[in-house]
Amino acid sequence: MIYRIRAHHGMCFSFFQGKGYSGEFAENMWKMKRKLEENPEVVLLDETDDVCSCCPNNRDGICISDQKVYGYDRQTLDRCGLQAGCRIRWKEFVRLVEERILSAGSRKEICGDCQWTGLCVREADGGPL
Repeated sequence: MIYRIRAHHGMCFSFFQGKGYSGEFAENMWKMKRKLEENPEVVLLDETDDVCSCCPNNRDGICISDQKVYGYDRQTLDRCGLQAGCRIRWKEFVRLVEERILSAGSRKEICGDCQWTGLCVREADGGPL
């Protein structure tokens, strides 16, 4: 199975703690996280994906914050040297996100205005995880 994943979700999964827009959304995130840990091939997107399917902000396949999160996706793809629609193994994508965004300290530049940004902190930064 090939999963459809918004590029910026490569960062979200690194910090996910079980919190989210709704119980249904959080449960879907856990389910997707378990599936992705098996290292399937994914198609990276800059539009709604398999994670968004249970998000209350998904209105008929379009996020109500589409312009904002589209920017997150584009920046994630650009920094990882990838393009929307590319296929890649999940763990390779996670490695690129870690190396080129998270370890580089660039996450806040991409999605620092996200409502969940307070959860996206590493112990080395003085926060949870």
